[in-house]
This record gives sequence, C-alpha cells and structure tokens, in this order.
Amino acid sequence: MPKRLLIVGAFAAIYLLWGSTYFAIALGLKSIPPFLLMGLRSLGGGLILIALNGADVTRVSRWNWLTAALCGVLFFVGCHGVLAYAQQSVPSGIAAIMLATIPFWVLLIDFLYPQTRRPATMTLAALLPGLAGVAIVGWQSAEQGHFSILPILLLLAAAFSWAVGTVLSRRTSDHGSPTLSSGMQLSIGGAVLFAISLASGELEGFSPRDVSAPSLAAVIYLAIAGSVIGFTAFRWLLDNVSTFMVSTYIFVNPIIAVLLGTLILGEPFSVTMLFGALLVIASVIITWRTEQASPASARQAQSMTWSRPAIRSG
Repeated sequence: MPKRLLIVGAFAAIYLLWGSTYFAIALGLKSIPPFLLMGLRSLGGGLILIALNGADVTRVSRWNWLTAALCGVLFFVGCHGVLAYAQQSVPSGIAAIMLATIPFWVLLIDFLYPQTRRPATMTLAALLPGLAGVAIVGWQSAEQGHFSILPILLLLAAAFSWAVGTVLSRRTSDHGSPTLSSGMQLSIGGAVLFAISLASGELEGFSPRDVSAPSLAAVIYLAIAGSVIGFTAFRWLLDNVSTFMVSTYIFVNPIIAVLLGTLILGEPFSVTMLFGALLVIASVIITWRTEQASPASARQAQSMTWSRPAIRSG
C-alpha cells in the first residue's frame, strides 16, 4: 500500500476513533470505576498487540522495556487514568477540549529541548486559531455546566502527561515494530492502572454482574478501536511524520466528542461553540500546510527512509 494512503488512514484513525473514545468513556463510567475501566482498556488492547507479535517479545532489550514502561505510565496512567477520573464530573466534550492543549505542551517541550529543529514560527501562528476555538468552546460549555475547577486542572495535567509521553516516545524509538512497542506500553500502563484501582479501593463493592451492556460494549470498543487500532496508528505516525503534525489530532477530537455528547448524551451546544469548532478545523488545515511548506520540514521528510515497511516484525 502506498505510504501516503497509510498516512491518511492512520490520521483518520486518530482523528475519528479517538474522537469517539470520550463518548465511550462516558458510557463505561456508568457502571465501571475509572481506573478499572482504563485498566481493562489498556491491558486488553496491549495483550492483543503483544500476541500479534509472538516471539518478537523475547528479543526486546531492557532499554526498550524501560522506555515502554515510562511512556506507558505517561500515556495511560498520567493521561487516560486521570482523564477517566475527571470525566466522572466533567462532560465528555469538555474533557476533549481540555486535552486539546496537548499541542501547546508539545511545542513548549520542543522549543525548550529541541532534538533536530524547533517548530517554525509560522507554525506557532497557525496554532492560535485552534487555541482560540478551544477557548471559545470551553468557555461556552463551562457557562452552561456546573463543575469545579479541580477536574479542569486534572485534565490539563493529563494533557501535559500525554505530551511528555509523545515527545519521549518519538525520541527513544528504535523504529522497530509499532504494534509491539504499542502493546508493551499499553500492557504496562494497564497493569499500573489495575494496581491503582486496587489500592484506591475501587474494587470494594464492585461486581462484574453490575456492569451494564453499554459499559461492556464501551470497554470492548475502547480496547479495540481506541487502543489496538488508534494507538498503533499513533505510534506509526510518530515514526513517519513530525511530532507536532501527529498532535493535530487533538484539534479534531473535541469536535467529534462534542457532537456525540450533544446528539446522544444531551450535552449543551450553541452557535458560538460551532464557531469555535470551525476555528479548530481551520487551524488544523493551516498548521498542516505550514509544516509541509517549511524548508526544514521538507529536508526532514527527504531524509526519511520511505522504502521502509510501515510495520516491521523486528
């Protein structure tokens, strides 16, 4: 399959599938506690990906296991676990909007600790409409909702955790199998989430018989669509396009989350929020074109090994 088509398909996965996971989390939380819910999602998806790689797991170095552990904790404990905990009191659309700050944190890290090049100045300018759109949608949603500032701060911390994991994953990648590295990160993150669930007393009084059909379907969807497909696409993109371009999915996810929350969960929506959503879409388009037009970006793309298989078995 041509690499350009793989890139388009991978972006579609992290744009659309991950946008719908906020809605799935809201359904899962109706009868499953947050850390247990995300532990089931992460560990289930991780074990599937590891099983697909078979004997390749035995050839993984200690260094790769260490980096997988660090990234797994940042992605799935620091971000997903905290996200689910905060989403107990915050609408799914608001949660997605707060996590739309991830590109800001990625840019900040790349500016403070650049690896190859700092993002172009025009890329920063292209980010502004998206941030404005996020602020508009967030302000309108908060006006119509009733929740404290604590879950909002937790969601911002979750966004920072994912951004650190994104940069670390890119910089420590050995360009091996994205499915194997994703499975390792998911499994370790899931195991830690289960430990947190046990230590926090979530399992006291919890019975699998109390899990509703929508919550069970949500867990399966989160594990397959969100973790196996979505996270594998995410890891593959980190090895094939710029880190910041990968992070643009976070501008699209809130739109999907708000639409699903409005149409199905009855969360508020207005013309002002629609305007903010359009600003988000415009920012993604402008950012993409700016990065593609950047001379440094073009040189970086030319230096990539375009003939390398999209997924290697090790």
